[in-house]
Amino acid sequence: MEGFDDPGIFYSDNFAPDINQGNNQAINLQGIKRKFKEFLRQYHSNNFNFKYRDTLKRNYNLQNYYLEVNIEDLGSFDETLADKLLKQPTEHLAIFEEAAKEVADELTVPRPEGEETVQDIQIMISSDANPSNLRAMKSDVVSKLVKIPGIIISASGIKAKATKIAIQCRSCANIIPNLALKPGLEGYVMPRKCNTEQQAGQPKCPLDPYFIIPDKCKCVDFQVLKLQELPDGIPQGEIPRHLSLYCDRYLCERVVPGNRVFILGIYSIKKVGRPSKRDGREKAITGVRIPYMRVVGIQVDHDGLGSASLGAVTAEEEDLFRRMAALPNIYERLANSIAPSIYGAVDIKKAIACLLFGGSRKRLPDGLTRRGDINVLLLGDPGTAKSQLLKFVEKVAPIAVYTSGKGSSAAGLTAAVMRDPATRNFVMEGGAMVLADGGVVCIDEFDKMREDDRVAIHEAMEQQTISIAKAGITTTLNSRCSVLAAANSIFGRWDETKGEENIDFLPTILSRFDMIFIVKDEHDQRRDMTLARHIMSVHINASGHMNQEQPKEGEISLDLFKKYINYCRTRCGPRLSADAGDKLKRRYVIMRSGAFQHEKEADKKSAIPITVRQLEAVVRMSESLAKMQLLPFATDAHIDEALRLFQVSTLDAAMSGNLSGAEGFTTEEEHEVLARIEKQLKRRFAIGTQVSQQNIIQDFVQQQYPEQAIIKVIYAMIRRGQLQHRMQRKMLYRLS
Repeated sequence: MEGFDDPGIFYSDNFAPDINQGNNQAINLQGIKRKFKEFLRQYHSNNFNFKYRDTLKRNYNLQNYYLEVNIEDLGSFDETLADKLLKQPTEHLAIFEEAAKEVADELTVPRPEGEETVQDIQIMISSDANPSNLRAMKSDVVSKLVKIPGIIISASGIKAKATKIAIQCRSCANIIPNLALKPGLEGYVMPRKCNTEQQAGQPKCPLDPYFIIPDKCKCVDFQVLKLQELPDGIPQGEIPRHLSLYCDRYLCERVVPGNRVFILGIYSIKKVGRPSKRDGREKAITGVRIPYMRVVGIQVDHDGLGSASLGAVTAEEEDLFRRMAALPNIYERLANSIAPSIYGAVDIKKAIACLLFGGSRKRLPDGLTRRGDINVLLLGDPGTAKSQLLKFVEKVAPIAVYTSGKGSSAAGLTAAVMRDPATRNFVMEGGAMVLADGGVVCIDEFDKMREDDRVAIHEAMEQQTISIAKAGITTTLNSRCSVLAAANSIFGRWDETKGEENIDFLPTILSRFDMIFIVKDEHDQRRDMTLARHIMSVHINASGHMNQEQPKEGEISLDLFKKYINYCRTRCGPRLSADAGDKLKRRYVIMRSGAFQHEKEADKKSAIPITVRQLEAVVRMSESLAKMQLLPFATDAHIDEALRLFQVSTLDAAMSGNLSGAEGFTTEEEHEVLARIEKQLKRRFAIGTQVSQQNIIQDFVQQQYPEQAIIKVIYAMIRRGQLQHRMQRKMLYRLS
């Protein structure tokens, strides 16, 4: 420790700025601006089409003061300039907009009278580069230009952000005009002291004397969006991550909740605050920043088909798809490729293939639309692989959302109105059916949903819109998606003696399903042996690294299947041919009269009505079959297969309850006995009375009524809500 008290002077240059290095890193503003102006003036494509010069002039004359620039075009013109824009976008984007303003000034001379000042031009940037994942956004990309995919789940209203402000001192009335603010969500720190020279005898200005003069501020519109990462990129068990987006000027109101987008923007940070205990205001935490994205370009997938996430179709893939569509057995190959590990269920797999491809959406001359998406309900016994089929559809559909009935509310399926914690304004967040716009919603345990929540999706299933009128927000969201639902019967397993009592759904929801399959776990020794052998082979041959990459003979791989579905949905919109339409018209009349005759014989209305919706369902299935083969028109063969699918699904389900009466009685006399018992039961016990089941049975047995009939009446009244279970052990019931 010798020399610690040496009186010499020591110094360090650790904090001294490197002047030469600062000069090297300084941006040559005039040189950069000159290069940007050269790009806007001189860039041209084939046949000397001056792309940006002509677009800028046209937009300016139409009073659209913006210009969309592809960064790949800038890179082909000057690679260094594009690299600087990518790495230092905040500085260079402002220079680019100044250059565009000067070029617009040159192009639009002479201007009409009264337009001496040139309007500011907003530069929007697009890119064809591959996007990054939202989870990969770390601190090393702060202040750089990045491209990320996602779903817009909420959008705020339009607000004003000052770009230049004027402040005035309260004491001496000194005005400081044109103070520039940083773009984005960053604010401006007001000076603590007045900088005016004090005159003799004038009192000194206090601390924090300045206030903003609103009339002398220059503002732009801005909107805050909330971006959620795509479901494909979420690891198992993780919660989806969100990012705030700041859009200004002409980027406002480009998207609505539910849109799938690619966002090109500057990954920025802002101060994070925490509320003070004293006054409730947020105070900044030193050194901590939270990220947000300052948007400079939005690419929207308007069709909602997820084509951007799957990538562009190459010429080789297009040729392969054309050859696949020409195969005579493409329909069977597609059906066999759906969940190949599940044995049997051939007709259900064919129906799911129709659902994945979908029919053609039609806009009528009066402005109304007819949906092209197909809805399918799987109803029946547990252990029949209904949930596994739903999981496979979630993987193979280009856009899919999987949800369970018990864990889904009406707001979670449709849309919710939330209060923004920062502004305290109401904003709308889209639910599962909005996020699956253009795809499939898989709803498992459909029967476990509350009735109120199930009613909420009526409009979404038929009109394919979701109307919201809450908290002063009145709007309509798109939900152009198919619904694939799985449910159990009311008794857990399908009871053949109960007939239509197995179905616990209202006709209003059942008529919206194009195909309803009753899936029964039938006991057949030969079938059980084949099924057991298949399951054993699946378990034995399953390896740790999954064998999905090598599909069996005749099957289509998962990735190719997904791309083929997307290709057919985007490139083909078949219609019904005239001959097929005449044939379907005749068959519908026969089908409807047969269903009416069945209802007359059964002496009760069917739980699954045959209406015009079912006719449109057959039309959609026919168009879907034609779409698999990339044909422009659905033919007689497609009509026959669609009618066959409809026969084995919805018609069989509608005819399943062929027993007379509500409780399985087969004769009119027994049905009259049932009605007489129920009438006496209601008359004997007042509302609110508690009585045991044993007492009821004894009373009616003494009147020579069969005991089995009495028990069936009691259970029927319980299901209809006329009797309420009170104590399980004593079997007490309260009449309601």
